[in-house]
Amino acid sequence: MVRRETDLESLKRGGEFDLLVVGGGATGCGVALDAASRGLRVALVEREDFASGTSGRSTKLVHGGVRYLEAALTHLDRVQFNLVREGLHERGILLRLAPHLCHRLPLVTPLYGTLEVPYVWFGLKLYDLLAGRLGLGHSRFLRARELLRRFPMIRSQGLKGGVLYYDGQFNDARMNLALALTARQQSALVLNYLEVQELLHREGRVAGALVRDGIEGDSFEIRARCVVNATGPWSDLVRRLDDPRQEPLLAVSSGSHLVLPASFAPAGAGITIPRTEDGRVLFILPWLGGCLVGTTDNPARLEPDPQASPGDIDYLVRHLKRYFNLEVAPSDITAAWCGLRPLVQDPAAHDTARLARDHVVNVSGTGLVSIAGGKWTTYRRMAQDAVDAALRVAQLAPGKGCHSDRIPLWGADGFHDTLADELAREFHLEPEQAAHLSRNYGGEAGRVLACCRGALAERLVAHHPYLKGEVVYAVRHEMVRHGADFLLRRIPLGLLDQAAALEAVPAVLDLMSRELSWSPSERAVEAQRLSTVLHRPHTS
Repeated sequence: MVRRETDLESLKRGGEFDLLVVGGGATGCGVALDAASRGLRVALVEREDFASGTSGRSTKLVHGGVRYLEAALTHLDRVQFNLVREGLHERGILLRLAPHLCHRLPLVTPLYGTLEVPYVWFGLKLYDLLAGRLGLGHSRFLRARELLRRFPMIRSQGLKGGVLYYDGQFNDARMNLALALTARQQSALVLNYLEVQELLHREGRVAGALVRDGIEGDSFEIRARCVVNATGPWSDLVRRLDDPRQEPLLAVSSGSHLVLPASFAPAGAGITIPRTEDGRVLFILPWLGGCLVGTTDNPARLEPDPQASPGDIDYLVRHLKRYFNLEVAPSDITAAWCGLRPLVQDPAAHDTARLARDHVVNVSGTGLVSIAGGKWTTYRRMAQDAVDAALRVAQLAPGKGCHSDRIPLWGADGFHDTLADELAREFHLEPEQAAHLSRNYGGEAGRVLACCRGALAERLVAHHPYLKGEVVYAVRHEMVRHGADFLLRRIPLGLLDQAAALEAVPAVLDLMSRELSWSPSERAVEAQRLSTVLHRPHTS
């Protein structure tokens, strides 16, 4: 069981840490895991919940970056080419480290121009070649007739054929949590709802932070030999806590997604439109029993909870109708969300869709290490680079080098392809329930089911596989403090079906109230918070 009070006490009385990581997204948790596994004393603080920002609002793809490969070939751009090669390498590692949360996904690109056929086919064959032994399958050309037989939703007018290739798909919020829990396994102190208010300095060097507990309200200091700023889109704000004169490292763009019922999803594969008329990439993907459509790519401003605007949703629906034989009504949309992308800034670039998702490690004059940019797939390499920089800053020499490419993530041990069948037989589960538990928790599914007895073995809501006991497990073992932590991130219900998530709110609040000993007023505040978070702007 994870006891927040015990961890807080350890944080307050822990003396000086080797590393204080600020930010509990993919990169921050990756940094904590890497550093702790090398033998460093590590603390991580996150202002909200793990994956509550960018890391939980992705397109759910683990990919090398087909679009970057096109840019590399078109502009003979070595940076983009190296991005693809590194991304494909890291993709293979991630699928190996977390097989319960990642899987191979076939993707189809329909082609309408005669000259597109050899160009795209060659590009994807190069994509296969760059992946090497970590490849997920060989791409191949599909004739128009075969493509339409398998995917009748594709617009047939002018269709020349298509290319089938492979990338990875994953549950980003669960992956982020798995990184946090694995870092804890490696003895890192990892806490959510701790906000950095100030950076502490000693003799002109960053020496820790003053943090505020968002649950209890008190503030305290954490001392550290090095501070790593891994706050994604918010990196420049933390850098300005160190020095208000800092020039920005990042530009920020927004990416909106919407979710439709499974009946809209292509069967057994995703479909990619690599270039819409305004140069964007459009995906329509099967995802956890729904159909995920995305994404937009627009310049954005920093805000804590960005929303998919009516204009973004209209854009996605309009392009669905343009490229597919699909009639989508507003009432078909079951959920929508928007995430901010931190892009390494190029002053000459005016279109955020053209900025590389490369990353940069910046060390300030006071020793603050900031890791910025990048993408989900390369979180591990970003973390490695940040920890290497922190070791130089703090003049530390741990006994172990980086070996995060060989540490299975939480839930990987005990997972295998037939786990769902075993769970269904042993615990008398329906197939969709067993599949969900297997994929969400991996080898930890048996421990979850120990919390799902009696009334807690009932479904939270009809037509979805989630069980009431999962709420209890999440509070006790997965650092859940608010209803949204559970409904949006420990399970993806709020991202798949917002109406169903609202229906689940009373049961979730009842169970969390019991586990966390909430007063009636605290429960009322949580109810209001969830009502706000689970609003449905796509139906207005």
